[in-house]
Amino acid sequence: MEGTDPVNKKLVAALSGSAALVLALTGCSDDSGEKADAWAKQVCDKVRPEVQKIQKANASIDEASPQTHSRADVKKTDSAAFQQVSAAYGSLANSIDKAGDPPVDGGAKIRKDAVKELRSLSSQYKGLKTKIDSLSTADNDKAKAQFSKGLEDVASQIKTLGESGNKALENLQKGDLGEAVANQEDCRKKPGAKKS
Repeated sequence: MEGTDPVNKKLVAALSGSAALVLALTGCSDDSGEKADAWAKQVCDKVRPEVQKIQKANASIDEASPQTHSRADVKKTDSAAFQQVSAAYGSLANSIDKAGDPPVDGGAKIRKDAVKELRSLSSQYKGLKTKIDSLSTADNDKAKAQFSKGLEDVASQIKTLGESGNKALENLQKGDLGEAVANQEDCRKKPGAKKS
């Protein structure tokens, strides 16, 4: 379908931005206090698998280009990817919530804000799945135009989600807590890994 491949690329770029906010947990490098390290380990042990799920979802969307796949295949792939991203953000929220308040000044607020933002992202990606599921894949000009417009709307929403999600998680990479998080193997960026 002509004109929708750039939309698909925007979708992937926007999703990658959302994954970047999760990778915000992977910042600095020095040592920190034992309590902060213990808290960070609890969280970071759960981060890597969820980030990998988000990256896998991004890759599946990228591969399901409307230029090379039917609208039905694109719809099915995007729907499954949004479900996967929604579940991953939900799991991340639960991991941070279960770890309790990080042992730093303002730890309760940092945890509460991060959990709230991740749960919101999970809910909003679930909404995007519903939106994708509602798109018609009928083989007529009106349905084709609506499908293309629907993909554009979803890409725009994802970009907004990625931008809004960064704020709460930025606090997880500051000061002693950021250093403790950075010390955890599962929260470190792999050498040569692309920044999303």
